[in-house]
Amino acid sequence: MLYREIQKNGDRLSTLGFGCMRLPETDGKIDEERATRQLRHAIDQGVNYVDTAYVYHMGQSEPFLGRALSDGYREKVRLATKLPTWFVEKREDMDRFLAEQLNKLQTDHIDYYLVHGLERSSWDKMRELGVLSFLDSALAEGKIRYAGFSFHGDRDTFREIVDAYDWAMCLIQYNYLDKENQAGTEGLRYAAGKGLGVMIMEPLRGGNLVRVVPPEVQAIWDKAPVKRTPAEWGLRWVWDHPEVTVVLSGMNDEANIEENIRIASTAKAGSLTAEERDIVAEVAGTYRRIMKVPCTGCRYCMPCPYGVDIPNCFELYNNLFLSGDTQMVRMFYAGQLGGVMGEKANASLCQECGKCVEVCPQHIAIPEELKHVAEELEGEGFPETVEMFKQFFKPPGT
Repeated sequence: MLYREIQKNGDRLSTLGFGCMRLPETDGKIDEERATRQLRHAIDQGVNYVDTAYVYHMGQSEPFLGRALSDGYREKVRLATKLPTWFVEKREDMDRFLAEQLNKLQTDHIDYYLVHGLERSSWDKMRELGVLSFLDSALAEGKIRYAGFSFHGDRDTFREIVDAYDWAMCLIQYNYLDKENQAGTEGLRYAAGKGLGVMIMEPLRGGNLVRVVPPEVQAIWDKAPVKRTPAEWGLRWVWDHPEVTVVLSGMNDEANIEENIRIASTAKAGSLTAEERDIVAEVAGTYRRIMKVPCTGCRYCMPCPYGVDIPNCFELYNNLFLSGDTQMVRMFYAGQLGGVMGEKANASLCQECGKCVEVCPQHIAIPEELKHVAEELEGEGFPETVEMFKQFFKPPGT
């Protein structure tokens, strides 16, 4: 296993992190025996960073980890979890949730405590409610060792958050299709330049880069001088960046765990050749050509005066066709854009004002494409899915 050091605190972390959002399940519940076996095997092989959150597995991921990390395994890892920002209504809620999480995880401290899912509106809300003073107190009391945040917004907001506090790390989405989306390469380099550890989520875009590989893409992989699976190409591309500290993988299959551990043992920063990087770039370009909407995520179209998150709408719309997993994409769309974890930002809010079209470098007919997004992702069952998420994301006891 390879390790990389966080400049801010000197912590040496395994380049592969174990994400606990997609643990194996049986009958809709975590398969504890299998998941525990998988997790402990990964730790035995050198993985020392484990990531979860209050809401993962409908609230069952943290209690599972409390049990799975017994028998000495808690001491072998850096444990990360997240403050559920959408539940927080007042400063006292933050202390209450942290206390609850410490109890669920059966530990007296959390190594990396992240403010979950920040973007413009949630950052403004949490800052106004006093999240920075909360973090100061939790650090001083030893309940958390290091503070961080996970992010799903635009680059300007990302830079503002990085500069607002003495964070140890951040968690961003990054893969060879998302170089310009959200924080992107610019954000990755900015945070690393400030000494933050940068953890990566969705290195394979939730599996969309490996689950159903279009023939045009597979043909490019096949011509490469070194034969690798699409998963290995995607992971190696992320690890090739020296600014990356840890790449999270939501591992739930024994074969995938072994593959990821094998790759993580050799994928050093700067290890791809120029030819190999060109091959990945060709694959990325091919994916963009076959996507329904040729959006690069540059966000020149933002902010929309009517609140539509145009790039995220198009990303999820494209994923609908890339992944073949209609149900999962529709759930993500409802959860992210339906007003559950922030302001509503779904496609049907578009009023066809045309301001986005005037500034789009790709000359996309954005209002017309947003109609297609709404037709595919806001059809039958959309209000019910949004309401289901809202019920789950209500603060406990309300």
